[in-house]
Amino acid sequence: MHPRDADVAGLPELSGTGRCLVMGVVNITPDSFSDGGEWFEPDAGVQHGLDLLAEGADILDVGGESTRPGSVRVSQDEELRRVLPVIERLAAEGAVVSVDTTRAAVAERAVAAGARIVNDVSGGLADPDMAGVVARTGVAYVVMHWRGHADVMDSLEVYDDVVADVRDELAARLAALHDAGVRPEQVVVDPGLGFAKAGALNWPLLAHLDALHSLGRPVLVGASRKRFLGHLLAGADGVPVPPLERDAATAAVSALAAAGGAWCVRVHAARASVDAVHVAAAWTAAAEAGSPTGARPGTVTRTADQGGTS
Repeated sequence: MHPRDADVAGLPELSGTGRCLVMGVVNITPDSFSDGGEWFEPDAGVQHGLDLLAEGADILDVGGESTRPGSVRVSQDEELRRVLPVIERLAAEGAVVSVDTTRAAVAERAVAAGARIVNDVSGGLADPDMAGVVARTGVAYVVMHWRGHADVMDSLEVYDDVVADVRDELAARLAALHDAGVRPEQVVVDPGLGFAKAGALNWPLLAHLDALHSLGRPVLVGASRKRFLGHLLAGADGVPVPPLERDAATAAVSALAAAGGAWCVRVHAARASVDAVHVAAAWTAAAEAGSPTGARPGTVTRTADQGGTS
């Protein structure tokens, strides 16, 4: 079985879809890099989550602390004040809710409020109590590749081989979590695009998701609106396009990541990526089925009653 198709603990309704899932971002922050402040008030955050569900998102990822490069941490009490009311209300609406946090206390309170996934960009490194919370609650847990908080991460972009190094560092996190009592079926891995990887090093990770599949767990890809897409799309003057102009590129990455076996893509704008993962699923199914006619790939066969092109 491909890791993409593995069951993730506590999420039975997300199994067997036959496609990559889509996680919609709900930032309850004033300073996130692409939409900071837009959904800061609880009512606005809840409505944004409902809008993402209406666009086809499978999961809502609620976060109360920006991890944009150079950002300063907020207090634990402030993070809780931001996320708990939104999580409670979205869970009450039947949404599959994830909490985006590196703090064990926030994760535990969020799970009690209805979150069913903890999305930890630090992979448990920022808070030594996180593994215990995950093991005790049995919640699904996204383990991202991480080397340091947002204010220092760009200085940590030193790799011998980014694909091998990220894979090996994630393997070490999986082993540590196992030792702490976290069951393998609880875990999803994330290569941490943009975290200690400001630019070109993100592309090899996307092109070699198979290296992460070798860890045996589903893979989440979070490329949405990130810096490396802005640099890719820069004009002749070299100025990166702003975050809100990166959604088409994000959807392209969603399609390619889904075709490459990703379990889920995390995005700010859901509709285009929902379409993209459905296209990828149809494409992959056709490729796996092979040619129904036995013809060589790329050839066209015609029956007697077929005319020419029209």
